[in-house]
Amino acid sequence: MNRVVKAIFLSAALGLSACATDDVSPQDMTERELYDRAQQSLDDMRFDTAVKRFQLLEARFPFGPYAEQSQLEIIYAHLRSLEPEAAIASADRFIRLHPQSPNVDYAYYMKGLANYTEGDGFLDQFMPTDMTERDPGSALKAFEDFRQLLYRYPDSSYAPDARARMVYLRNRLARYEINVANYYFKRKAYVAAANRGRYVVENYSQTPAVADGLAVMIQAYMLLGMDDLAENSLKVLAHNHPKHPSLDKKGRFIAKFTLQDEEGSTINKLTLGLFDRADPPKFDNRPDYMIR
Repeated sequence: MNRVVKAIFLSAALGLSACATDDVSPQDMTERELYDRAQQSLDDMRFDTAVKRFQLLEARFPFGPYAEQSQLEIIYAHLRSLEPEAAIASADRFIRLHPQSPNVDYAYYMKGLANYTEGDGFLDQFMPTDMTERDPGSALKAFEDFRQLLYRYPDSSYAPDARARMVYLRNRLARYEINVANYYFKRKAYVAAANRGRYVVENYSQTPAVADGLAVMIQAYMLLGMDDLAENSLKVLAHNHPKHPSLDKKGRFIAKFTLQDEEGSTINKLTLGLFDRADPPKFDNRPDYMIR
């Protein structure tokens, strides 16, 4: 039989073999066959199918050599299919079942990523979104997940990326506090605004929002008539951030809102606040990199 004929027969045999494999019920597959089929689903980006196949593998071979890896792949598949809650639950399960696993650092990292992306909408991928205006709950959880990773596994290959994400999250959380302070100014809740500014200064040092936190404190204390506290905060701002937009060239504070603005002009009073309204203070001098 010549080589061409042999090649034809070999190709036909391989084709029949592949068809036969495809026709095999998952219940009749070996552990390796199930794992390979699930991995193929991942490669094809059919994440729902991959999850089901990995779950079947784990159920049929709970103590097999592929069970632990399947649990890790399930975390990944859930995250890729935009199911952060399921990814978090799967990561927690892995950490609980395999606390001594050499791959547990991956579970902590993926849990952090899932919380990091929690709350992101589909349109956020295509439109500029100010994440600092979102509820900070998921950001706080992600920060704690990455902190746990760095604390428990400082030499993990995922540590550098986790550390970089923590820096971003810290900046984001600090800016959220400034956004809340701006809201309190709008509501004329000056004590609450001052407290938010002080919280940023005391708890988020080394973030770009600290300068705005000091400016918030100065403005709030001025409106509250606490001139000594306003002056102390001004000294700190002028010393550490002399080029802040709230300061003039001589280091004096440029008030965005005064007690006279709070009382309203004559026209504002006569029209019951409909006209000649003074805009409440708003501090937002962050650099562009704070917007993701």
